[in-house]
Amino acid sequence: MKRTQGGMTLIGFVIVLAVVGVFIYMGMKVIPMYSEYYAVKQALQGLAGEPGIASQSPAKIQDLFFRRLYISYAETVKPEHVKIKRKDAGYVMTVKYEVRKPLIANLDVVGKFETEKELRRGGAID
Repeated sequence: MKRTQGGMTLIGFVIVLAVVGVFIYMGMKVIPMYSEYYAVKQALQGLAGEPGIASQSPAKIQDLFFRRLYISYAETVKPEHVKIKRKDAGYVMTVKYEVRKPLIANLDVVGKFETEKELRRGGAID
């Protein structure tokens, strides 16, 4: 009765380790982008819950929005990415921006994010 040894060779282990390392590295680049997008959505949600937000001027609304982003350490969104339009008894606030992070050599990870929130006197509507 002959017994053969089973298992992974050192080369196989190094290859698996390299693949896992690449995915972890990619996650380290992508997860902060989505974390920032979540902070933008939370800032919009909080802004929509502010009492009397629809009676504020667009400049004041934008200032309040960026104050909320500052607390969340979201630095990618700039004033040119924010649009505030009048709609019925309130406003529609749209945030549209792009994040580009270098990945490996000449490869970049690009994330395009867009979210919109309606700011009304009677409460927020998605």
